[in-house]
Amino acid sequence: MIAEKLGKVILNANLVTEDQLQKALLTQKREGGRLGTILIRLGFVDEPHLLQCLSEQYGVTPVDLSKITIDPAVAKLVPAEIAKKHLVIPVKRLGSSLSLAMVDPSDVYAIDNVKFATGYNVEPYIASETTVITAINKFYGAGMANRKASSAIEAKDYTLSASDGAPVEDLFTEDAPMVSVDDFDTVVGDALDDIDVIEEQPDELFGKDVEAPIVKLVNGVLVNAIKVGASDIHVEPFETVFRIRFRIDGVMKTVMNLPTRIKNPVVARLKIMSKLDIAERRLPQDGRIKLKLGRKKEVDFRVATLPCLFGEKVVMRILDKGNLSLDLTKLGFEEKALGYFQQAIVSPYGMVLVTGPTGSGKTTTLYSALSTINTQEINIMTAEDPVEYNLLGINQVQMKDSIGLNFAAALRSFLRQDPDVVMVGEIRDFETAEIGVKAALTGHLVLSTLHTNDAPSTINRLLNMGVEPFLVASSVILIVAQRLTRRICTKCKEVFPVQEDVLIRAGFKGADLKGLTVYKGKGCDFCSSTGYKGRVALYEVMPIGEAIRDQILQGASADDVKKKAMALGMRTLRMSGLEKVKEGVTTLEEILNNTFSDS
Repeated sequence: MIAEKLGKVILNANLVTEDQLQKALLTQKREGGRLGTILIRLGFVDEPHLLQCLSEQYGVTPVDLSKITIDPAVAKLVPAEIAKKHLVIPVKRLGSSLSLAMVDPSDVYAIDNVKFATGYNVEPYIASETTVITAINKFYGAGMANRKASSAIEAKDYTLSASDGAPVEDLFTEDAPMVSVDDFDTVVGDALDDIDVIEEQPDELFGKDVEAPIVKLVNGVLVNAIKVGASDIHVEPFETVFRIRFRIDGVMKTVMNLPTRIKNPVVARLKIMSKLDIAERRLPQDGRIKLKLGRKKEVDFRVATLPCLFGEKVVMRILDKGNLSLDLTKLGFEEKALGYFQQAIVSPYGMVLVTGPTGSGKTTTLYSALSTINTQEINIMTAEDPVEYNLLGINQVQMKDSIGLNFAAALRSFLRQDPDVVMVGEIRDFETAEIGVKAALTGHLVLSTLHTNDAPSTINRLLNMGVEPFLVASSVILIVAQRLTRRICTKCKEVFPVQEDVLIRAGFKGADLKGLTVYKGKGCDFCSSTGYKGRVALYEVMPIGEAIRDQILQGASADDVKKKAMALGMRTLRMSGLEKVKEGVTTLEEILNNTFSDS
């Protein structure tokens, strides 16, 4: 262990006696902390002599931070949490190299973490703990507490903890501390006592000495993802670090970096929970985890593994029914657009299409529509891949391509099941599109999704699949394009001045500027200093009336269809976004990042 090596070095240098060293080691065992700091505190050695001794031990140059000036821009290259976690501070940048003052230059995980976070090569220097903490307080804010030293990683030891014994929530921070191998069980404590994996597998996979801490770690990741409202968890192996990221409000955030040697047990644990083949590492696999939190709350995770260069990546989509809003009026529809959509979903027949990129909320919109019309008087059937949420009263079918049960096959079967409303998870090919169109023309309401950029281009997508123009014009009754944009945090919302020319370039008209107030989130604890909390949908709703049908039959381009629809009153995604800016729901920056200009 490093503490023992340091003890031998200072003993051999005659800086302390054997009795003094033993007393310091006992104090460290009882109270925790760094051996060098304890020796100084007990008055057995002074800081300059200890620093010189450590410099010789590690073979690195010492630096006195009290006598040099650090550029604030250089200091801020390293995220605050990493600096505090590892007691490091950057002092100089030269080309692609970053000079890093460290209390423990042997901490390779700290060096790798800084490399990964900054993209610079790290040149370590040694500095006293006092001066490093002073510098960290100066550049990152006060409140830097002394932290206990993490134990070195043993090859056979898979237990995990934060080096300061903080509660489990503190492991998951925006700046992603490097979690060291020590004792994760004591960190998690009682936080996970009420978590259960439904239909759990036996524990004898790694042996009990390894299984328990890995279970705690994986459970901690899953529970904290639910707590912070993440939509996805990414478990990613790289050459020097094993990274865990959450997607929160549509933005990816690194929350934890782990030692690479535990990647196989962690991935294997996730595969066991998902009922996947842990021996198969060459091919992608898909599965599902069902967790029970407490007595009532159940959360599903859709799991997908993918073999990568340095191991298997695992992505988990969190399907928390408790967070599912099925109220159409709360999704973000404007009044007129909502009226068009509600009118379409109660139509006796026809096709309603919802388009947008992956993760834009299409499934939520469709589930909301189905929940609105779900009564005992109608038969609703869905073909989904995968079934994300179980909806009472709706017949939901999970696709299984391996046995030939795809969207087209399911649709054919549905038409023999006397349906009133059919929902198809996605129209991916001509066969599915053709059956769906024919179902819409023979007395069924068909709801489905497509991946297109806006509502008008959906027409061309169907035509490119091979569906005849007259079938598209006759069957499709409404197309909705949507995007998700982050909401401004209500706790730290404040007025944000924007120049008029910027507003006009964004799409506001001169008349809109009178009395217009733009807002932005300042950043607070409630929103993790992002200025955003939650998301709202932007909608572009295009009813297919006689004028648009004529355009389709004439083979008009997507641009021509868009112009005609706008002339008829369609509000584009950009218009919907600007309306949200006027209402103070989101920021101009979010709208510019998520929508295209209409000009």
